[in-house]
Amino acid sequence: MYINFIIEFIVSMLATVAFAIVFSAPRKELFYCGISGALGWIFYSIISTLLGAPTLGNVVGSFVLTVFSRTLAAKRKNPVTVYLISGIFPLVPGAGIYYTSYYLIMNDMAHFSQYGLETIKTAGAIVMGIILGMAFPQSWFNRAFAPYDHK
Repeated sequence: MYINFIIEFIVSMLATVAFAIVFSAPRKELFYCGISGALGWIFYSIISTLLGAPTLGNVVGSFVLTVFSRTLAAKRKNPVTVYLISGIFPLVPGAGIYYTSYYLIMNDMAHFSQYGLETIKTAGAIVMGIILGMAFPQSWFNRAFAPYDHK
């Protein structure tokens, strides 16, 4: 079971790096972008698998991703979006969006409603995690990595 988490961590890191390249993230930040996406995904995966709570997994995964992205932004002197936008990639419900659209076009309202509700719950959970992660003042992150002041 734990080997699956290791594999998922590595695959989500590689997928995030690939997306960061497409997103035109700076080359020297690609590794950190990959780690941010892998962290968000692994928290989601562990909570979804062990607790059976995928919506909670999305909240926690995006929260961890946001806090980690803000930490990296302060430490590496880059905008938080470099790490947050590319890191959110593994959590985005792409298949849910696809199937929701597909069933709408096919006029299958039962499946459309089912996939649509799941997709909205997932998107809302991701947004909630980001909001919670952004609730901390940026000064906390900046102060943690500011050079020691001799005053």
